[in-house]
Amino acid sequence: MTTEQLYELFLQHPSVQTDTRKLKEGDIFFALSGPNFNGNQFALKAIESGASYAVVDEEIANDDGRILKVDNVLESLQLLAKHHREQFHIPFIAITGSNGKTTTKELVSVVLSSHYKTYTTQGNLNNHIGIPITLLGVGKDAQMAVIEMGANHRKEIESYCRYTGPTHGIITNCGKAHLEGFGGIEGVKKGKGELFDYLRLHNGSAFLFKDYPYLQEMATGVDSIITYGTSNAQVTGRSIPSDTFLRVELTGNDQAIIQTQLVGDYNLPNVLCAAAVGRHFSVPIEKIIKAIEDYAPGNSRSQMQVKGSNHIILDAYNANPSSMKVAIENIANIKAGKKVLMLGGMMELGEESVAEHENVLDLIKKNQWDHVVLVGGDFAKISHPFIYFDSSAAAADWVKKKGIKDSYILIKGSRSVQMEKIAEAL
Repeated sequence: MTTEQLYELFLQHPSVQTDTRKLKEGDIFFALSGPNFNGNQFALKAIESGASYAVVDEEIANDDGRILKVDNVLESLQLLAKHHREQFHIPFIAITGSNGKTTTKELVSVVLSSHYKTYTTQGNLNNHIGIPITLLGVGKDAQMAVIEMGANHRKEIESYCRYTGPTHGIITNCGKAHLEGFGGIEGVKKGKGELFDYLRLHNGSAFLFKDYPYLQEMATGVDSIITYGTSNAQVTGRSIPSDTFLRVELTGNDQAIIQTQLVGDYNLPNVLCAAAVGRHFSVPIEKIIKAIEDYAPGNSRSQMQVKGSNHIILDAYNANPSSMKVAIENIANIKAGKKVLMLGGMMELGEESVAEHENVLDLIKKNQWDHVVLVGGDFAKISHPFIYFDSSAAAADWVKKKGIKDSYILIKGSRSVQMEKIAEAL
């Protein structure tokens, strides 16, 4: 079964699925396999459940011709996605970075969607499986596509670019995330920089946050650069002090105030990026402002929740030293009587993990808090004066008994620590 033959079938059944539990009538099922599962074993079940075809890489008996044998299911999925992407002659905007890439993706998408038919990454489908699925979901009526790319090691972004073919790219920042896989901060820059490398070789365009000199260095040689930042950029803006949601003043040619539903000044670059993308693609400023103001974050990403007398900043989707630092500094600057920190361990930091957790503790000690609760990770390996629990469930039990009131509470940690359980207990 060649890619071209498979694509002819895809045109008749333009929806793919890799999980039989989510299968819809007519989907093409790709029987992916991994270290702990073999998707080939579910191929016949997928057909019985209504799949139009099942793509496999093992011999499976089937008399009606709906089992399609290929050499490698994952490679076939990626090649199919590449072939589909090549049918389009529209902007494909790729977004990566250590922090803020999902929020930036969402903001860019809502801005473009206000004026164009835009397809974008859903949820966290930003890896070697999710990106092909996202590409195959781009409809023939598409005018714009926004693709998020996650990565935890070198050459990963490079591989995604081969089948995504981005025309434009955004690197939000390069911070201390996935240090174990990248091998340090310089490895992070090289890994994320693979997006700019692709744009450089293919006459692409980069949207660049001017405030970070290292991004300018990384983008050297890129054919076209569109800048945004607090000054000396094509789109400029600043944050207006606020104890709740971020307010942004656009200070360039389009002077305006944007009242967002985002928490923290660290979201300023994300907002300015969305505005820069919108202006570059001629989205009217009124639509840009409304789209950004209407966007409400979800999935435990910088969400402000009001429960009783408490204001909860729930940022429990992920954590690394860079994002932890700005989140702690943000709540420290809020004018509030009572402040509580509930922080989970940071994962995938390799040999630097203990030192980075110590840095977080040093930062905590610079301010006054009513309570500091630490959960899991390498916080367990360090002597400190704060409350510690091995699990978020145990911390949630403590919260229920404590009866915290009239407080601003930051809840943040790596995904595996499941810090959202604490928010549920408040």
